[in-house]
Amino acid sequence: MKTCGHLSLLRETEPSSADACAECLAAGSSWVHLRICLTCGHVACCDSSPNRHARKHFHASGHPLIGSYEPGETWRYCYADDAMLEPAREPPRRR
Repeated sequence: MKTCGHLSLLRETEPSSADACAECLAAGSSWVHLRICLTCGHVACCDSSPNRHARKHFHASGHPLIGSYEPGETWRYCYADDAMLEPAREPPRRR
């Protein structure tokens, strides 16, 4: 199993949006699943979505840690280390 050297970047965050990728909404695009940045709370679309805004947020901000923002899912991932993290105890709070 790969390890992650970015766990110090984990923060308690408030989601930036409710149930939407703001960038996709602004562009009139759709998404498949939502992800939340575990450093700043930015909510964006997944890599299976046409625009991959969560990954773009990682490249623009340097925030490598994301989690699923889907109901009931608790997995977390580090883009920089290509590593799965221990699951969160609870799913992220949705607005």
